[in-house]
Amino acid sequence: MTKAKTKTEPRRSPAPGERQRDAERSRRRILDAALAVFGAKGYAGARVAEIADRAGVNHQLISYYFGGKEGLYDELLAEWHRREAAMGAGDLAFDDLVVAYLAAGHEQPDMARLLVWDGLTSTRPAPAEPDEPPEPPEITDIRRRQAAGEIDDDLDPGFLLLSLMAAVAAGATMPDMVRRLTGLDPASPEFLDRYGDHLRRLVDRLRPT
Repeated sequence: MTKAKTKTEPRRSPAPGERQRDAERSRRRILDAALAVFGAKGYAGARVAEIADRAGVNHQLISYYFGGKEGLYDELLAEWHRREAAMGAGDLAFDDLVVAYLAAGHEQPDMARLLVWDGLTSTRPAPAEPDEPPEPPEITDIRRRQAAGEIDDDLDPGFLLLSLMAAVAAGATMPDMVRRLTGLDPASPEFLDRYGDHLRRLVDRLRPT
């Protein structure tokens, strides 16, 4: 008795919408993997093969989507700058803005570490900015807040920003010190809540007396 042949259905090609979703998922996996690797090792120490392995994709996709390691790194920085612009667009009170940066670093500690690596070791040429303002916009914003009475005007805007940048990055850049000094896990919601409350009270002390 011969077995009846079963008819095999022809393989269906993915619809354009499915291909788009697959491409978006692949890009996101690559970006997430790259953030972890760049955060741990910096730009110079990161390897494309390691990023591809972590993302579970062929390393050629990194060239296809981002043009290589530098393009991938630039896209991560661009994502951060878009998030930063969104935080600044709401004209938040200064304590709310500081805590928003703290929350962003708590949510993405690898991004905080990437930015530290970038400041310490980056040798890549900075992009040309022909219309760059005479002073950084963050400094201009501090001067605006000082004029409005939100921050004491005897504080130097640059030094103030440096102090607060270091403060909000502490959970990502000094996790062992956070545990030693506070007894808290820097990745925990309790640390975010208690440290955020501390920074709000600290910022409140910056108002003119």
